[in-house]
Amino acid sequence: MASIEEKAEAVREDLADREGVLVAFSGGVDSSVVAALARDALGDDAVACTAKSETLPEAELDDAKRVADEIGVRHEIVTFSELDDPDFVANDGDRCYHCRTMRLGKMFEAADELGIPVVCDGTNASDADGGHRPGLQAVDELDAYSPLLAHDIDKDEVRELADAYDLSVADKPSMACLSSRIPTGLEVTEQKLSRVEQAEELVRQWGFSQFRVRDHDGLARIEVGRDELDAALNEDFVAAARDRLTDLGFDHVTLDLHGYQTGSVSPESDESEGDESEEVPDAVAGNEATGDSDADEPLVEDVFASEYPTAE
Repeated sequence: MASIEEKAEAVREDLADREGVLVAFSGGVDSSVVAALARDALGDDAVACTAKSETLPEAELDDAKRVADEIGVRHEIVTFSELDDPDFVANDGDRCYHCRTMRLGKMFEAADELGIPVVCDGTNASDADGGHRPGLQAVDELDAYSPLLAHDIDKDEVRELADAYDLSVADKPSMACLSSRIPTGLEVTEQKLSRVEQAEELVRQWGFSQFRVRDHDGLARIEVGRDELDAALNEDFVAAARDRLTDLGFDHVTLDLHGYQTGSVSPESDESEGDESEEVPDAVAGNEATGDSDADEPLVEDVFASEYPTAE
């Protein structure tokens, strides 16, 4: 079996045979490693490109700019809106297919304008596990090249390479696009994306490292890493989260006592980290381990279906 160093060298040799590559670059660990390998192989003929849209948090765009500078790779930014596509807005089980098709489409347009023949993405060998991957379907259809996947580099090895390159994102948690916070079947809107982004910025400012704020049509469900649950129960944080998130337009604010779970909002969809992927089946909290088919319905549908006595 090839060592990680041998695999990395094979990627460099592979990319060096190209006349130039444009890397779909989110600033996450996968695309950052691809960009670093491409920069080694091709020098100035390697370009990192980030697609800016309503689903990309501003903090992630800032990270992408910073990491591109770390790598020393040319960085381009293109702009588009997933909300222009009614299929994306409808938020069915193939939302990530529609998103990835548009996002990669902008990459191919940018590559064509720059005279670059190859578009690469950050799909790694761990992503191709045979599960439901609508985002990967778009990669195949558009004929983007995935060098990590082609050379059998998995997620752990990606992080090894990021360490070797001394990249600041080597241990960065996966950060899926903002639309992944909205359950399948509930329309994606600019208002929802904006309030999720602002809510997560509050959680970030309080020092949490692994978290999501899920938007169940007006109910904010805050998830934090299980080792951070005690901090989330801090009275000051509870009061700040309740007040600030209510101000943002949420009707109710909750803390999920299961803790953070990747893809806990919708069944069988990708959580896409920019142009990379967590891409694990989503499920309503409580059904993740069993794959219960009852998770096919959005949680919010029944959250307030019954009347409960409350103190006045």
